[in-house]
Amino acid sequence: MADKSMEVKIIAPDRVFYEGQVSFIEFNTTEGIMGIYPRHIPTTVVISPGVLKVVDSEGEKIAALHSGFAEILGDSITILAESVEWPDEIDEKRAEEARVRAERRIKDSSQDLNRAELALKRSLVRMQLSKRV
Repeated sequence: MADKSMEVKIIAPDRVFYEGQVSFIEFNTTEGIMGIYPRHIPTTVVISPGVLKVVDSEGEKIAALHSGFAEILGDSITILAESVEWPDEIDEKRAEEARVRAERRIKDSSQDLNRAELALKRSLVRMQLSKRV
């Protein structure tokens, strides 16, 4: 079974979000989308906002994963997430309001552009997943 699955633990500041055996996991990194199968080469990556996909014995699960770090070892992955949410936990109205605020900050040249762009990415991921519920 070791060659067909790996242990995944996703930890958010307020809870252990997910823990279990998976056959595949995919998430965004600062270098692009990364898909991982068991026996992946050990590495550490920086996570950027995007859709998290986990394939376990029950099928595919998706979530909104917002920033963090991942330690990938051959048979296990640990993700320390700044924030992570299942689609049914996302407040679509709040995500839309965050999108509007972020776009306003991007247009305002006195604002921190990197922070505003990150907020925009997070809101767009939340909006994308909230529509799947």
